[in-house]
Amino acid sequence: MFERLKQAFSAVTSAVKEKQLSEEELDKVVFDFQISLIESDVAQSVAEALTTEVQKSVTGTKVDRSADPSEVVGQRLTALLQDAFTKAGSVDLVANIREKVKSKGEPYVILFLGINGTGKTTTVAKLASYLKKQGLSVVCAAGDTHRPGAIEQLTEHAGRLALKVVSQRYGADPAAVGRDGVLYAKAHHTDCLIIDTAGRMQTNQNLMEEMAKIVRVVAPDFRIFVADALTGNDAVSQAELFNQHVGFDGAILTKADADVRGGAALSIVYTTGKPVLFLGMGQGYDDLAPFDTQKFLDSLLNP
Repeated sequence: MFERLKQAFSAVTSAVKEKQLSEEELDKVVFDFQISLIESDVAQSVAEALTTEVQKSVTGTKVDRSADPSEVVGQRLTALLQDAFTKAGSVDLVANIREKVKSKGEPYVILFLGINGTGKTTTVAKLASYLKKQGLSVVCAAGDTHRPGAIEQLTEHAGRLALKVVSQRYGADPAAVGRDGVLYAKAHHTDCLIIDTAGRMQTNQNLMEEMAKIVRVVAPDFRIFVADALTGNDAVSQAELFNQHVGFDGAILTKADADVRGGAALSIVYTTGKPVLFLGMGQGYDDLAPFDTQKFLDSLLNP
């Protein structure tokens, strides 16, 4: 997992071990690093920022010949990435849910965002299963009233997990479905409501307006953006779009077990300032792994 991105960071530190790098050689190292990052699905803006940092690091070591350029570069990149992930922070959903239920006696509302085809509905079921195993009660709302089979898909998942689904007919107002979900969760003293939503991309404006309406009506406590790790730069573009127009609090990357590049996780955190919460690691309900920031950074910077 994330092998391509690991190789990119390893290659740049190895390439600058030669202290007598000419300006031409330095330019080539920096260019190759940037290309490697982009090939690893790192967003271009992030790739440019990291390569600029590499250039500054290596240039600075020319003054002090006793310094090892590769160590300087590694330290600078480590500090840069750790700062980005620190600013994004971390979230303990289970603790947040318990805190709201305890302090307000109301359900914690989670809204899922993302385009169709990312595995959003399946991830709703995975998170519901995860929370249920933490001793929390969960109900789901079928807010995707557009995609054929979406309501049945969520209902099937919920049936296997012995969970209730609040739904209406296809074509119904998703915001109304979300509101019904909140009312049901309150009436049945449920700890958490998870709302699935549509992800049609025929017109970005209509989709964003629909998501914004759900947010206004439901006032979710937490918004999760779901992205397919294998789509790379598309996942980053989608994250920026949703974050700009609707806003989200954290991300889940699906199909991460098949992702040998790894650029999506780095880019989403770097460009949106939001943390990655979980990685989808397979098709089973238990295949949702909490994202370990330090482990991810260690794998990149200390291969």
